Amino acid sequence: MTSDNDLKYIQAAIDIAKTGILQNEGGPFGSVIVKDGVVVGRGNNKVISANDPTAHAEIVAIREACQNLGSYQLTGCTIYASCEPCPMCLGAIYWARPDRIVYACTRADAAAINFDDDLIYKEIVLPPSARLITTQQCGRELGLELFRIWQDKPDKAQY
Repeated sequence: MTSDNDLKYIQAAIDIAKTGILQNEGGPFGSVIVKDGVVVGRGNNKVISANDPTAHAEIVAIREACQNLGSYQLTGCTIYASCEPCPMCLGAIYWARPDRIVYACTRADAAAINFDDDLIYKEIVLPPSARLITTQQCGRELGLELFRIWQDKPDKAQY
């Protein structure tokens, strides 16, 4: 159920996206993260200005919120986004573990203006050998040594 606060924070995400568009920072996407009625993270798409394909609005906002909260998790937070999160952002959101995601436009709306995440959604479900970008495994035994070190580490922070 949408509340007046949800609309207020969606508008904030949209306003941040507009600023990014006008400053030529990246695509038309914005995000705010709210905890207990306080905005703890903000972000607009900065892919172009930062030369960083991972600088999506939600990722920028998650990084800021985590720094502000001193935590790698966003328990008790709501992420507001001007558009349905792409697969990369959705993965980051799940790692951050907020309580809710609220978004304005859908991925179909984004596809209508040539931001089409459908290719990525299709690629995720394919086995690595069938993906468009050549993907191969190499050095598994070398990599497993890291896992053994981690598994045996008595003071690890499990997350």
